[in-house]
Amino acid sequence: MTEEKNGVVDEHPREKTRGPVVLRRDRRDELTTTDQRLLDSRGPSDWVHTDPWRVLRIQAEFVEGFGALAEVPSAVTVFGSARTGRDHPEYQLGRDLGAALARAGFAAITGGGPGAMEAVNRGCSEAGGFSIGLGIELPFEQGLNPWVDLGVNFRYFFVRKTMFIKYSQAFICLPGGFGTLDELFEALTLVQTKKVTKFPVVLFGKSYWQGLYDWIQSSVLEGGKVGEKDLALLHLTDDIDDAVRVVNEAHQAWADAH
Repeated sequence: MTEEKNGVVDEHPREKTRGPVVLRRDRRDELTTTDQRLLDSRGPSDWVHTDPWRVLRIQAEFVEGFGALAEVPSAVTVFGSARTGRDHPEYQLGRDLGAALARAGFAAITGGGPGAMEAVNRGCSEAGGFSIGLGIELPFEQGLNPWVDLGVNFRYFFVRKTMFIKYSQAFICLPGGFGTLDELFEALTLVQTKKVTKFPVVLFGKSYWQGLYDWIQSSVLEGGKVGEKDLALLHLTDDIDDAVRVVNEAHQAWADAH
């Protein structure tokens, strides 16, 4: 279905997700999100009675995610900005990366949104791969992009993050904002503390990521806050073949160990 506004036809109506529920048109106007209601301690004391029931909803989200993704083939999660326009070079880069992952036999997992996420899903789908989107309820409109083959919408960020880690063999970070940085450092922390093993983290785009890498090296490493082996967890590249090679080698090492 399409929606026309000011003479421009959208690919689908504007929508808002509430976990697996999709709200469109006037129904999408909600003032708060499920995460916000969970984490906001202000308000009347009825939270004492409602929070225990939220545990069941959280449990249900884990069950839904595990059930939907349990039989997904080996996959790579790619993060990147939702603000990347379709005419931006990074969009084509995302398409090429998604296609390369598909040709290498990996499913591509993204946050399911627009921009760089859409580009990766699109490239993977066009190359005949398995294109997956894990969406999240947000206070502004987003919805899953049209190139997602398998989509799951979540209410809670922490449930969604678990799915990204559990069902991926690697993370590749295209240029992105706070969301990308959040996932990047969470992945690094889990690898550093050995909560996950054989899990490479690739920073794609040297001109974008070099400053962050240099700061970690000159300030965090030099200040003794991390070690040399921690810095080695990051792989910085501009080459799609190089990124796929890193993923393949790590996946093979994992397979050999299991």
